[in-house]
Amino acid sequence: MLWSVHGDGRRVRDGELIGARERLSWPVMAGFGVQHVAAMISATIFVPVAVGLPPSTTLLFSGIGTIVFLVVTRNRVPGYLGSSFAFMAPLVAAKQHGVAAQLGAVVVAGGILIVFGIAVKALGVRLLESVLPPVVTGGLVLLVGLSMAPYAADPFQSQPGIGVITAGTILLCLVLSRGMLARLSLLVGVGVGWLIAIASGRIETAKIDALINAPWFGVPEFHAPELLPSVMVLSVPVVLVLVAEMVAHVKAVATISGQDLDPSIGDALIANGISTALAGATGGTGTTAYPANTGLMVATKVLSTAACALAAVCAVVLAFIPKVTALIDTMPPGVVGGLGIGLFGLLGMLGIRIWAQSKVDLTNPVTMMIAGAAVIAGVGDLTVSIWGLELHGVAWGSLVIVVLYPVVRRLRVRREKFT
Repeated sequence: MLWSVHGDGRRVRDGELIGARERLSWPVMAGFGVQHVAAMISATIFVPVAVGLPPSTTLLFSGIGTIVFLVVTRNRVPGYLGSSFAFMAPLVAAKQHGVAAQLGAVVVAGGILIVFGIAVKALGVRLLESVLPPVVTGGLVLLVGLSMAPYAADPFQSQPGIGVITAGTILLCLVLSRGMLARLSLLVGVGVGWLIAIASGRIETAKIDALINAPWFGVPEFHAPELLPSVMVLSVPVVLVLVAEMVAHVKAVATISGQDLDPSIGDALIANGISTALAGATGGTGTTAYPANTGLMVATKVLSTAACALAAVCAVVLAFIPKVTALIDTMPPGVVGGLGIGLFGLLGMLGIRIWAQSKVDLTNPVTMMIAGAAVIAGVGDLTVSIWGLELHGVAWGSLVIVVLYPVVRRLRVRREKFT
């Protein structure tokens, strides 16, 4: 049996956790699945549109990739794999070489990630712990969460009223209600914000026209990749970001559940590599564990992989229904921003929770400066080009905290030993 029924399957006490291998009744789980779709779908469609790849194909392999993730991690780690923003810079840079070359870069990134995941599994958890102690993993979770701030703030600013209504509705549901309404607060917030936007005429006319003209059925657009060395090299820095995002996700889920999921990090990286390679081989952008969906798990305390599986199936079905995809594209920016501000903020604060539970010494100036520099690099989207490779904020922040912290810590220990 993949999932055991939690309690009577209908009622859940406030604050009670639904584990990865537990579920409620299927109608209730469908609601949680729809929440996961609402959390990921706007950005998952946005990334391929921005880089010139077919969004329906990306959506299709987002769902397939999530199913691969759940299978490879043996149903132990809940998560949803959506389009990674880390691919935007290299794919835009490679746009002049054509779609096939862009996809080649995605395939290469997926392949490197698979190799890295196999290495993590082979070298064992102890080595992983030495490379990723709590101060590093907590910093990565904080970095990934806060680095998403512009993707919440920008759409929020474009429609602040709708954003406030969306975020306020979610907060009110969490604070004032109990049971299922609180756990489905995100869905309620999206619905209320969206309806008010429709009633006040805040939906773009062009998007409404696209919705009316969109067909009900359509096959996703597939493309074959081409491996060009000059383009493939652009994907190498992306792997570091994907590793950081996946490790942050697994650590976040482990913190919420109270379980040790370190043995599953290698599997999670392999699964994300397979998902990314599959997407690139057919026409989609690379995938990652979505911070918005991780934040949703933090908010609802529903870690059931059944919800993730239902969301994945829903994404696959939607990829063949252009009418629904066009409907989702009408989601107002204010709703997207209202969601993001809450969910990305929750994920960032979870990094601080990891530090607190692990009793990380935040009075240590080395720890404070390096962690602070990493977060600033991520939030400020520090972008520097080296030898033609453009690295963005999350990549630099991850490098600072993963590579620089252990080096500086050892130098400090050695200095104290000889003084």
